[in-house]
Amino acid sequence: MAFQLSFAALTLLLIALLFSAFRIFREYERGVVFQLGRFWRVKGPGLVIIIPGIQQVVRVDLRTVVLDVPPQDVITRDNVSVKVNAVIYFRVLDAQRAIIQVENFLTATSQLAQTTLRAVLGKHELDELLAERERLNADIQQVLDAQTDAWGIKVANVEIKHVDLNESMIRAIAKQAEAERERRAKVIHAEGELQASEKLMQAAEMLGRQPGAMQLRYMQTLSNIAGDKSSTIVFPLPIEMLQGLAEPKR
Repeated sequence: MAFQLSFAALTLLLIALLFSAFRIFREYERGVVFQLGRFWRVKGPGLVIIIPGIQQVVRVDLRTVVLDVPPQDVITRDNVSVKVNAVIYFRVLDAQRAIIQVENFLTATSQLAQTTLRAVLGKHELDELLAERERLNADIQQVLDAQTDAWGIKVANVEIKHVDLNESMIRAIAKQAEAERERRAKVIHAEGELQASEKLMQAAEMLGRQPGAMQLRYMQTLSNIAGDKSSTIVFPLPIEMLQGLAEPKR
C-alpha cells in the first residue's frame, strides 16, 4: 500500500514537472532563458520547452509602454518655479539587454525620465517652455533614447502634458500679454498715421502742380459743407473782383 502511494506521488510529481516545462509566449512576448544561472538564449513566441531545475525563463513584453511621469518641480533659466509632468512612449527592442543590463527597466526608465525632464527644461526660459513644446519634447526624447539604448530600450516619443504656474505668475503673464497687445495697437496706429501723412503729402504735391484741380477740390469741399443747412458758409472772393466793384463808373 505504501509503495502504491509513493508511486502515485512520484507519478503526479513527474506530470507536474512535465507541464511546468511547457511555456507559451504570445506574439508580443519573449522569454529570456538562463541555464544554470548563465544566459542561454531568447526564445519565443509560441511553445517553449524549459528544463525544470536547470533552466529559468524571464518573460518580457515587447509592446509600447506608456509611462506617466509624475509632476516635477522645475526651475527655469529665468528663475521661475513651475511644475511639469509628461508622458513617455517606449518599448523593449532587445530583451536580453533589458533583463541583464538593468535590474528593473521600467523603474529605471521612470527615474531617468524624471531627472532628464528637470535637467532639460531647466536650461530654457519660461516663454520657451510655454511656446516651444515640440522642440523641448524632441530634446528630451533624444537624451532619454541615448541613455536607454544600453538597456535595449527605444524611447519613441515624449509629450509634455501640463505646465502648472502659481497665481502670481499667471497674473504677471496676463499683464505682460495685455501690455504687448497695447504696444501692438500703438504701433499699428502710428503706422497708419505715417501712411496717411504720406498719402496726404502726395495729394498736396499733385494739387499744387495743377491749380485747376485745387479749385475743383475747393468747390467740392464747399458743396459738402452746403449739405448741412445749419452751416454758415463764408465764401472768399478774389481781390481782383473786389477792386472791380470798388472802382466808380465813368
